[in-house]
Amino acid sequence: MHKEQFIHKSLKESADVKLLIEKECSADIISAVNILVEAFKNGNKLLLCGNGGSAADSQHIAAEFMIRLSHDLQRPAIPAIALTTDTSNLTAGGNDIGFENVFARNVEGLGNSGDVLLAISTSGNSKNILLAIEKAKSKGMNVIGLLGGNGGKCKDIVDVPIIIPSSNTQRIQEGHITVAHIICELVERSLFG
Repeated sequence: MHKEQFIHKSLKESADVKLLIEKECSADIISAVNILVEAFKNGNKLLLCGNGGSAADSQHIAAEFMIRLSHDLQRPAIPAIALTTDTSNLTAGGNDIGFENVFARNVEGLGNSGDVLLAISTSGNSKNILLAIEKAKSKGMNVIGLLGGNGGKCKDIVDVPIIIPSSNTQRIQEGHITVAHIICELVERSLFG
């Protein structure tokens, strides 16, 4: 395949997935926004977790909430914490209680009833994400899943599964950040617009 053809094919596939997101995920995106707006109005916070690229997305999304996404808005910080950023915590947890437990342990320590967990998984089957979701549910938290493919095991245990309609990891990750930007902007405009 020529490089130009590859570029065209990749961009077309990405665009097609974005249009499918509008068709298949809009209602779930609105549900996620409503959950977050209600939580923030009640003084609660957002916790985020994911592995690999989804860990980076967790940090990215947390920063958008804490700092701001829409530069035309002057607003206070919206409380959001990425559970993927503390290397001492993650490595101690991985060493002492097992990597599958690191996010659940942080949800246990930081999460409260009424808070929201945004769990990001391209497969929907990551053990440490599943355990974090279970811990969040046991604490009375709402859980939004940014998922891909068929949603994996996560889709049945989160409150709102937003499943990117693709089996290609790259397209799923691109969909996740697009959806996250939409959610963040809708939340901040609902609260402060």
